Amino acid sequence: MGANDAGQDLLYEVRDGIARVTFNRPQARNALTFAMYDRLAEVCEIANRDRSIKAMLLTGAGEKAFAAGTDISQFRAFDKPQDALDYEARIDRVLGALERCRVPTVAALRGACTGGGAGIAVCCDLRIASRTLRMGFPVARTLGNTLSGGNYARLAALVGPARVKDMIFRARLIEAEEALAIGLVTEVVDDAQVLARAEEVTALVASHAPLTLQAAKEALLRLRPALPPGAGDDLILKCYMSRDFREGMEAFLSKRAPAWKGE
Repeated sequence: MGANDAGQDLLYEVRDGIARVTFNRPQARNALTFAMYDRLAEVCEIANRDRSIKAMLLTGAGEKAFAAGTDISQFRAFDKPQDALDYEARIDRVLGALERCRVPTVAALRGACTGGGAGIAVCCDLRIASRTLRMGFPVARTLGNTLSGGNYARLAALVGPARVKDMIFRARLIEAEEALAIGLVTEVVDDAQVLARAEEVTALVASHAPLTLQAAKEALLRLRPALPPGAGDDLILKCYMSRDFREGMEAFLSKRAPAWKGE
């Protein structure tokens, strides 16, 4: 891996035609820094150019998390509307690069898979989960921010609007068996087997006709309604520029319950 701001927080290697991405901040449940997001987009571009890469496997270091969302401390620097818009645009750019990556992508999920981590998992083609999985977007009880329009579109395409509302409104984390039942994950295995099973599935899809898989990915993306640029910016600003968001962020970092005001 070349020098970049993500340092050792995101590990990348290619072995036997499989690109492997590991979120490597186990002490922080693999919470994602902005540099890690940017590095993930770079890795997708590498896979698009390097024809020796046949598939990509994403996982989190340690046993507690795939990735527990964005590192919240970074939000303290937000002091103007453009900060919020730039952040969500960055996430959309990274997730767009992942879901449009030329090669099949497989996520090996265990433990916490929340916020931005869940967004990354949703953009992978296949998701192999351990029974310890807890997956969701609990922003209604944590920060008081919102998902972008693009992320809502991705989620709704995967599990449908009614289940998205259930996930957001109740701010609950979905466990493995329910995630399997509603199509949020592809397969569930015991915790000790999840990485080996994900490697097996990744090797399988890597052996299949690449143009067939690319066509399937692109066809399904074309079926999803395209949002015009800037769609949802008003909703992002409504939440990120609110007093509630400041309260949610400070409460989260102070490990106390937030006092929502709706303003």
